[in-house]
Amino acid sequence: MLCLPGGRDDVTIFIVCFLQQMCPPKTFLVSAGPVQEAKSVSLPCALSASHSCVPVAPGARPPMAANNHTAVVEFVLQGFSGDPWLQVLFSAFFLLLYLMALAGNVIIVMAIGLNPSLHTPMYFFLTNLALLDILCTSTVLPKLLEGLVAISYGGCMAQLFFLTWFLGAELLLLTAMAYDRYVAICQPLHYHVLMSWPICILLAGSVWVVSVVSTSVHTGLMARLYFCGPNQIRHFLCEVPTLLLLSCSPTMLNNVMIVIADVYFGVVNFLLTMLSYGCIIASIVRMRSAAGKRKAFSTCSSHLLVVTLYYSTVIYTYILPGSGSSSENGKVVALLYTVVSPTLNPLIYSLRNKDVKMALGRVFACTW
Repeated sequence: MLCLPGGRDDVTIFIVCFLQQMCPPKTFLVSAGPVQEAKSVSLPCALSASHSCVPVAPGARPPMAANNHTAVVEFVLQGFSGDPWLQVLFSAFFLLLYLMALAGNVIIVMAIGLNPSLHTPMYFFLTNLALLDILCTSTVLPKLLEGLVAISYGGCMAQLFFLTWFLGAELLLLTAMAYDRYVAICQPLHYHVLMSWPICILLAGSVWVVSVVSTSVHTGLMARLYFCGPNQIRHFLCEVPTLLLLSCSPTMLNNVMIVIADVYFGVVNFLLTMLSYGCIIASIVRMRSAAGKRKAFSTCSSHLLVVTLYYSTVIYTYILPGSGSSSENGKVVALLYTVVSPTLNPLIYSLRNKDVKMALGRVFACTW
């Protein structure tokens, strides 16, 4: 506890605070002056905002306002290595991945935007996926490139907000993309009705809105927690599971909301995606044309690969956070869905899609 004396009354409070630190009892005899009688003063551990005695965690700076219940004003993110040379190598590797992710996804957006033949629902959703990948990597990698760094409390909450928003939106978007492929293969005659542009815009808008509502709830609940102990996050980013481990407040409500979000974003959307692909595979097997089968598999295999990579890492992090895995394994898994997956997505969709490759060829031909 840090005591900041002000006027005469504050001097009395300062003495009481000092006695509180030195003696176990909470009630002390304090004389307000040489003429007045000694009286018993009982003070709580944290004085109200009207006093000058402000609770501060050991080793932390005092909060900006006395009515701020968050004693920890900054967190320390942990890199992948404490060795300076290894940290330089990791930084160079992450910078390369960041540039590849930005370049690949920007090129995908340009290729789809500049080619009218790709202005279809499938590539509309692919454009949204590329934008989400750009935003997700930009939320994580700039801080990761700094190594072991301090991040302010507000900065940590901001990173938590945007990262949870983009990750949740990507899960919902993968489900929408699976539904699009289901309609295209299993209901081809009704495709233009079931996947009209108003419906596509409604689906994409719902993806962004539902996810931002969810992350607003989680970030709001996290902001109400009291962090009074260690401020070192054993991770390279601010996530809900790692921050809950540092909280000094009850986290039951947070855990309940996490379970609800996991069920909706993880389980329900995963089952809907798998149901869509189950119907797709059954429809492909019934096709008589070998060329039709190859085209259908070529269209869906890239998306199925992205779904498998993304869901496996997110489920490991959010649905199985207490599986006993080491923090280093958690870092590697988080790196897969925040950095590696956004980097590989453009390659997966471009190398396995003839239309995208032709569009990229036109873009580079026009550029050069």
